[in-house]
Amino acid sequence: MLSSWASHAEHSRGRRHPEPAAPTRNVFQRDRDRIVHSTAFRRLVYKTQVFLNHEGDLFRTRLTHSLEVAQLGRSIARALGLNEDLVEAVALAHDLGHTPFGHAGQDALHDCMAAHGGFEHNLQSLRVVDHLEARYPAFDGLNLSFETREGILKHCSRVNAQALEAQEPHGVAHRFLQGTQPSLEAQLCNLADAIAYNAHDIDDGVRSGLLTLAQMLEVPLFAHFMNEAAQEHPQLHTQPRRWLYESTRRMLSQQVYDVIDTTRAAIAAAGVRTADEAREAGPLLRFSDSMKAQSADLKRFLFASLYRHPQVTERMGQAKQVVQELFEAYLAHPQHMRPEFAEREDRHRAVADYIAGMTDRFALREHERLTGKRLL
Repeated sequence: MLSSWASHAEHSRGRRHPEPAAPTRNVFQRDRDRIVHSTAFRRLVYKTQVFLNHEGDLFRTRLTHSLEVAQLGRSIARALGLNEDLVEAVALAHDLGHTPFGHAGQDALHDCMAAHGGFEHNLQSLRVVDHLEARYPAFDGLNLSFETREGILKHCSRVNAQALEAQEPHGVAHRFLQGTQPSLEAQLCNLADAIAYNAHDIDDGVRSGLLTLAQMLEVPLFAHFMNEAAQEHPQLHTQPRRWLYESTRRMLSQQVYDVIDTTRAAIAAAGVRTADEAREAGPLLRFSDSMKAQSADLKRFLFASLYRHPQVTERMGQAKQVVQELFEAYLAHPQHMRPEFAEREDRHRAVADYIAGMTDRFALREHERLTGKRLL
């Protein structure tokens, strides 16, 4: 039931290391299964989304975020006739390279690696599936299909793209040099990522007490659904948790419908008939102009009121200190890392890879063991 412009598994560009086909699964289903069974995927359950893992059992982690992106992505893909299996694989893998402590950890590692190529979690996700997972005797990484790897690499600087292109001509970084688009499934995952984190960060922000429903009434997009829900169910004024859930559900649904309707119109207007034509047509998976503007306004609110809340920034400052001091300690004494990292010649990148793979709580334990300090 796939559309003609979807990514068809039988037309995949294949894997870097050829393997016999699986008897019961297509290439994208096999990718998904490899991702779910990977060590890096299991680690996501103890990696920060916004709130540190130990701050509460019900806050989102990188794992639950990835699951929510996959659910939203599959729902939209089904309506558009896109390949749900590819969407799911990309969604589940898109944050595999994230550091402990979320963006604070990434920023700290980038600073530490400034003279050695920097650090970017999106590129690190590709490193994880291409090199760092050690599960198979014949190759490093998970040997995923081109299409899944392409979707994982959602951002890439020109310098990094050129380096990847030199290693893999006409590979997953080629589009960044040519100015073309990834598959529609990859485009969809990018948008589902933004839809998911805007919604669940509202939920976690209110649950934490750092945001209030009164504040949310000042954000036009969310206020619309709060007012609509309260008009239909007046008792919600005395049930704040249900009011929050119902408003969030309505916002998510409207954003999903908006993406479906806008994308259908964009595909029709572009006249694309195949997946390759879709890559040449510019971004086709998108919000309407109105929803894009309202979603951007919501994102600005979350950035100012939640991500830059004094309580969050204080803890993230401590998280950066943990990562920076771990980096210095391992650089000076690599024997404290696992042997496969300690014995590498590219010392700085080995340390970055080792730290990026840590969970929040393992990083804190290691930091205390190596420095004698207890932070967070």
